[in-house]
Amino acid sequence: MLKLCLNTYAITMMLCLLTPLILLLLLLSSVPIQANDNLRVAYEWKAIDFKYASAEKRWMAIENFEFKPSNVIPFGIEVYRTRLFVTLPRWRSGVPASLAYLDLNANSTKSPVLVPYPSWVAHSMNELEPELVSPFRVRADRCGRLWVLDSRIDGVLLDTKVYGPAQLLVYDLHNDNLLRRHTFPLKQVKENSFFANIAVEDGECENTYAYAGDLGSPGLVVYSWRRDESWRIHHNYFHPDPLAGNYSIGTVEFQWDDGLYGLALSKAQSDGYATLYFHPLSSTMEFAVNTMILRNKTLATSGKIYREFKILGSRGPNAQAGASFLDQLTGVLFYALPNLNAVACWKTSNRAYTIKSQGRVYMSPVEMVFPSDVKVDDQDRLWVLSNRLQDFIYGELFPTSVNFRILTAHVKDAIENTACDIKTKPLPEIINKLGDILNTVTSPTGKTGSNSQGFVINTNWSLILAVLLFVCFSPT
Repeated sequence: MLKLCLNTYAITMMLCLLTPLILLLLLLSSVPIQANDNLRVAYEWKAIDFKYASAEKRWMAIENFEFKPSNVIPFGIEVYRTRLFVTLPRWRSGVPASLAYLDLNANSTKSPVLVPYPSWVAHSMNELEPELVSPFRVRADRCGRLWVLDSRIDGVLLDTKVYGPAQLLVYDLHNDNLLRRHTFPLKQVKENSFFANIAVEDGECENTYAYAGDLGSPGLVVYSWRRDESWRIHHNYFHPDPLAGNYSIGTVEFQWDDGLYGLALSKAQSDGYATLYFHPLSSTMEFAVNTMILRNKTLATSGKIYREFKILGSRGPNAQAGASFLDQLTGVLFYALPNLNAVACWKTSNRAYTIKSQGRVYMSPVEMVFPSDVKVDDQDRLWVLSNRLQDFIYGELFPTSVNFRILTAHVKDAIENTACDIKTKPLPEIINKLGDILNTVTSPTGKTGSNSQGFVINTNWSLILAVLLFVCFSPT
């Protein structure tokens, strides 16, 4: 009995000593942890327009139905020095140029006309083998090259015409000349293939690798610049989750079963290889694989690499992710969340990939309706394109409303006060374990589209706190 009393007394004293720490944890868990939502709108359009040689040529294009402004929608972006590139896939007819750019130094308007890249001639559909048909994503590498992933599918939504297998076009950004054109071999393109995303590993300019994601018939095509050849890789993690195919954006509800989509590369490690972070579009899971596996053609196509792919974790309910990009300076992975009208992040130095370890960068039911692409440029600026894609596909875009926006902020400002903030240090392990023991839970209180997110204390916290205060501070 004496031993029991002594043990009880010791435990009570320990709890009393820990009470200030517990109170601090309570305060921290009850204070809203919110992002600054400080992305600013750099550009916005009600409808996309192009720079023609003259007003007469523009009107002639409209009269000939070569240019239908209501059928043009921006989908992907990239920034290289003073140019911001925009892809404009040919979802429907009337898209005169499927890749264009704007000058970042020309700031006289927030709705600039776009200049076709590399020229008007490259977008001519009168050729038997058009140079550019319908690219969805582009990537500028550190070697001054622009990698263009062209689906070569005209009229994705209506009157579809396929000009051949998907292709990679690589342009010299110093003079805009076409350096190389690689058409994917037929055996690497399946019946339902649809290539919509690309990542480029440019640690060595002459030994660069490109990774193209096939969302229609889930797979990954790897291209070697040095060898000028490509190979296709299969894995179950490329496939969609049948339980994550429901989407609800604004007033539009639909189902998609898209596979491999988000691709993001880490900084190269000491051995020269990087980590490829990836996810299917219709999924809430994130995965990773070392590029050493992908770059070895013999190994990658052998079917013996299944265990080399890693499961990181889940983003949580309704958190299907679209395009993603990893900022190599901070090690922060950014990704679009279409269902939530948001862009979120995760710090790759964090060992845990959980809802708690991820941060919200920006959320808006107006400015972030269908975030379509996310990029970080060489000046460490984050760029996000939103385009109301769900209305474009299933409804209509109103010409009197702003439909397309490009938002930006410096990365350090975008992640400030989020779980990705590089100034934030993880809590000591003992505190994390204490939180688990005391059954801490969080519950979002903000409504969809709110710019703040609060947390409430579990009833168990309140009960435990009351007991501790009574034991430690009541008169004996």
